[in-house]
Amino acid sequence: MFQAYNTVSSAASAPLAIPAQAPAARRTASAPAVSLTGARQNALLQALPDADLERLFAHMELVPLKAGQRLYDFGDQLEYSYFPTNAIISLQYISEEGATTEIAVVGREGVAGVAMYRGERASNTAMVTGAGYGYRLRAEALRGMFAEGGMLADQLMRYTSSMFAQLAQNVVSSRHASIDQKLCRWLLERLDRSLGTELKATQENIANLLGVRRESITASAAKLQAEGAIQCRRGVIDVLDRAILESNAGGCYFTPRLAHMM
Repeated sequence: MFQAYNTVSSAASAPLAIPAQAPAARRTASAPAVSLTGARQNALLQALPDADLERLFAHMELVPLKAGQRLYDFGDQLEYSYFPTNAIISLQYISEEGATTEIAVVGREGVAGVAMYRGERASNTAMVTGAGYGYRLRAEALRGMFAEGGMLADQLMRYTSSMFAQLAQNVVSSRHASIDQKLCRWLLERLDRSLGTELKATQENIANLLGVRRESITASAAKLQAEGAIQCRRGVIDVLDRAILESNAGGCYFTPRLAHMM
């Protein structure tokens, strides 16, 4: 996700000096407390040793992420990285004509908005599609600890590889998958990153993100509902049988590495 999504500037920034010690929880008048327990709801932060995670607290805050909220747009300088806990972030490419295509999804397994160089700008738009919470971390703090190596650097590199796999899978499915397969994949990607089986989404929004006609999504959703895989009501899709979705999605579905969180 990192260099694949972001335009790299010509000069690398100097690592940020991060305090070696920090309190186990931090609270300000404007933000909820940041704690080890809370931060570890995100898999990348969960993997860090206590000492490393606590060093980030001075540069981190827990923020609400609202559906429809833009975290950054294409071309923006990346000042923050976002580690969702129960929110879902859609990484999108928006054409000059205004057409939107979803290129990847980020949930509690990962991070959005990583910038490894000062002045680095985004090559995608990040939109919250599933409301919830996440930890917002200053980009320079993440750069500083990444430059030291260690567990954080290792986890970010592993996540990069995983994100490349998701991108490759999405490119292939956009060319060769049927509408039914694309819808099943989309639903599974959200289900993997949700704490329950109810997904808040409209058929029009799904169609826009997949780059297909709304009528096609309506017809495909009706088939899945008839098969007993989902139940649709206004603005909500309830997944009843995951196995049916996986079977219908076929090879276009990329399974994230979330086993240790389930």
